[in-house]
Amino acid sequence: MRAALVAEYRKLLTTRLWWLLLIVMVGYLVFIAAVVSTTFVFVPDGQEPPLAGEAAARSVYSVVNGVGYVFPLIIGSLAMTTEFRHKTITQSLLVEPDRTRFLVAKVLSVVPVGLVAGLVGVLATVAGGAPLLQIKGDGAMLGRSDVLVGLLFSVVAIALWAVIGVAVGSVLSNQVAAIVVILAFTQFVEPLARVVLSQVDALAGVAAYLPGGAADSLIGASFLGATGDVDLLPRWAAVLVLLAYVVVLGVIGRLTTLRRDIG
Repeated sequence: MRAALVAEYRKLLTTRLWWLLLIVMVGYLVFIAAVVSTTFVFVPDGQEPPLAGEAAARSVYSVVNGVGYVFPLIIGSLAMTTEFRHKTITQSLLVEPDRTRFLVAKVLSVVPVGLVAGLVGVLATVAGGAPLLQIKGDGAMLGRSDVLVGLLFSVVAIALWAVIGVAVGSVLSNQVAAIVVILAFTQFVEPLARVVLSQVDALAGVAAYLPGGAADSLIGASFLGATGDVDLLPRWAAVLVLLAYVVVLGVIGRLTTLRRDIG
């Protein structure tokens, strides 16, 4: 296992694409956080802002998960699908012939990169949203413990998204197909499903068990609305839900993609 972990980690460090994605992620999150913060600090005369105070700050900072999770998902999926695209899977399995241990090593190797992406994403979100909240709003609220805890768990959530990305790549070994599915799911399918489910009382709680809903529960805020308007799971339950996605997708990948003859 150690040899496999070292090999996988070295692959990530020698690949430029993941840090290029981080650069794009930074610019995207700074822009989106700034745009979202304007909706709370610039309102027509006589109207109340959608959210104010700490609730507004937490909503702005939740952008890192609400729209930024596509980047760690892609980074994680590339860690797996690149093996098949560039035909390096054979050499990788020579280093670690046990395919289960190979998959576990692949999953664990992206955790440090995911944590870096989480830290970078949080800093970018704060940089984009905090100035307007501080200057024109009720304050950036960066001294509030609940806000800081939410930012800390945002780093963890982004790291978990990278791990889920590896599991997705183990199921969809075609790199183009994996990226298309990730983009479609994160930008259209899940946001639409969560909005639709939230409109049906009997199904509103189901949205919290979708990947994005679980991640929102982990950070304690939702980009889709005020915390009180969105059903959130306890943090421990959110972690279990996200890990369950990793396990289920990983098992599917192990029994399908990694079970086939690879030459």
